[in-house]
Amino acid sequence: MTVHMIKASQDDTEAPSSYRERRRARFRTAARAALQDERVRAFGRLTVRHGAYITGGARIVARRAWDGRTASRYERMIRAAEAAGLMDEVKEWEQRAQAYRAARHKRRLELLQAMVHAPKAIAYGTVGGTGILLMIGIMLAWGSGDVRDVLTPIEAVIELVSWAAFVAGVVWGPLLFAVPWIGLAAVWAVGQHRHTAPQWALPAQARDLGAAITPSIVVIAFRDLGISPLRKAIDAMGDVGAALLGPIRIAGCGVEVDVHLPSGVSTEEIQNKRRKLAENLNRHEHEVFITIPPAPRTVRLWIADSGALDEPIGPSPLMLEEDATADYYTGSAPWGQNLRGDAVGVSVFQRHVLLTGLSNQGKTAALRALALWLALDETVDFYIADLKGVGDWRGFFGLARVLIQGPTDDHVAQATDMVEWGVDEMQKRIGLLEESGATDGVTREMARTDPRFRPIVLIVDEAQVAYGCGAKSEDGRPYGGSKATSRYFQAVKKIHDQGRAVNVTIWEGTQDPTDENLPKRSREGNHIRGSLALGTESQAKMALGEAPVDAGAAPHKLRRGLDRGTLVVAGEGIPLEAGQSSVTVRTHFISGEDAIVLTDRAKVRRQDVATVHKLEIAKPVDHLGDLAAVVGREKRVRTTEVLHRLKTRSHAVYEHWTGARLKALLAQYGEEPGTLDGYPVVKLESVERALEQRAEEIAEAQ
Repeated sequence: MTVHMIKASQDDTEAPSSYRERRRARFRTAARAALQDERVRAFGRLTVRHGAYITGGARIVARRAWDGRTASRYERMIRAAEAAGLMDEVKEWEQRAQAYRAARHKRRLELLQAMVHAPKAIAYGTVGGTGILLMIGIMLAWGSGDVRDVLTPIEAVIELVSWAAFVAGVVWGPLLFAVPWIGLAAVWAVGQHRHTAPQWALPAQARDLGAAITPSIVVIAFRDLGISPLRKAIDAMGDVGAALLGPIRIAGCGVEVDVHLPSGVSTEEIQNKRRKLAENLNRHEHEVFITIPPAPRTVRLWIADSGALDEPIGPSPLMLEEDATADYYTGSAPWGQNLRGDAVGVSVFQRHVLLTGLSNQGKTAALRALALWLALDETVDFYIADLKGVGDWRGFFGLARVLIQGPTDDHVAQATDMVEWGVDEMQKRIGLLEESGATDGVTREMARTDPRFRPIVLIVDEAQVAYGCGAKSEDGRPYGGSKATSRYFQAVKKIHDQGRAVNVTIWEGTQDPTDENLPKRSREGNHIRGSLALGTESQAKMALGEAPVDAGAAPHKLRRGLDRGTLVVAGEGIPLEAGQSSVTVRTHFISGEDAIVLTDRAKVRRQDVATVHKLEIAKPVDHLGDLAAVVGREKRVRTTEVLHRLKTRSHAVYEHWTGARLKALLAQYGEEPGTLDGYPVVKLESVERALEQRAEEIAEAQ
């Protein structure tokens, strides 16, 4: 397949005015300086703290009101007693809940009865009160001799009501104005008393870093997990379980300890009790990570300081170092920090990348951060398809060779053509390597000196749109799907198989990994696999593979929204501790505006790139049809002769074809060239069977 690139329009390549650019640069510089000023940071903490007091206090007051009006408190205590196995307490709380419901029912019945009798009671009260006032008035009139005094008590009551209405009218307006502020102050006081703000926003003297992790606390936490063999083993130990523990080591913003489990207790049981273990350690679930070290029947705990993971990690080094550079071959992208607080760098040299996660968790930003670093290496060419199409990759206009933006079937077709172009380029490079006799693939020296081997990075963001596309091309093959006829899937698979050796790699970002929108053969072909927050463990295994998840990787345990930008990463290219198969990375966030700053910096280092945002695609070449045409009806034709005939038929298409490329074409349909007198040949029967196989695949897909 041949891709012809058309020139970008003049409007798309026109640079913004220098005045506007200088103004934006000054604003960004001032903003960064302000964020680094301790006074600004202190004011930010103050604002967050008092805002959190109000929202947290309102939540606590609402919870108290709900508990007071419903039986939720009793239900909560019943569940806690059941979890602890205290059946006597369960019965006691059930009796209390039943008594509460009975009393509440009685009060409601009495209220209904009061509403029925209220009109009669009001009438009796009004008549009785009026009669009493008249009696008092008659007595006053009898004593004074003035008959007008009969109505004096009634007039006094009316005047008292009038004065009460006047006072209420004066007070009502200010009271209405003050009530919301009084309520706001009340919920603020509750939130301030309960310290509902994040730990990093609280004053230093009010921060609660949680109880210090000591051997006794860890042993008690394990003893109270509700695992009978574990509890019995700890109680039977003369040292009260201390022999289970390795040394407790400081590890970044937390501590790390290995726990050797007694016989009869599996590591899987401990992993399944992660929440209860965290609560026993006086931590939240997301502050305790359980992994499996090389030692048998051992779990490794990393326990964060309370609230430490909620504090931001700071800006990317790319934004702080204006002279930052990148090297595709030997460098590492500054991606973020691990849970220990150590910087994490990622090597993308000849590696395919897959990032997954739920929507709006930072997948695009994490994928784009790698590309922004690599853009600082001017030897790398980018081909990007953004199938979301909201401008997340707009900064790469004038930097990427191809930039496709949009979610429609037409955009999927363009993205498929782009990836298929990558396949053709890969196969052409393989042919060039075979001609040169190179056996180690493309070396750094070759790529630096020979422009035909420049690193190519194909990026498809929101790849689930391509995998799920049901549209078909002119030859009847669908663009999406996971069958052998899917154009996009087959192109990705071919690049996974051979692309890295010739500096052709593909990076994909996709949402909600399933077998439908991320086929197994495609996800298994990546070298670096990362996942943000996911919904289920089965999705986590699709994203990272079964081995990392079985060893403790848990993207499905990340908090949606709260852990935005936090990735669990497995595979090559990222530093892992001995015996570990994954690492949790808190990535540096680079906003869209900051991304444009970095791409502008990268463009200065490169020659002008005319970005193509629309591809003019030549009619797809039917390689198998051409092969059948040049073989004709001859039973056997030497491979060299077949290649000669193909080049004669279309020199531009088959100029770099070799015997290996011809063999790969037949291998797609389970066929291979034969030999005759020691010379490789193409057999007519092999070509015919390949044509039949392709026809059957197309028929099945339809």
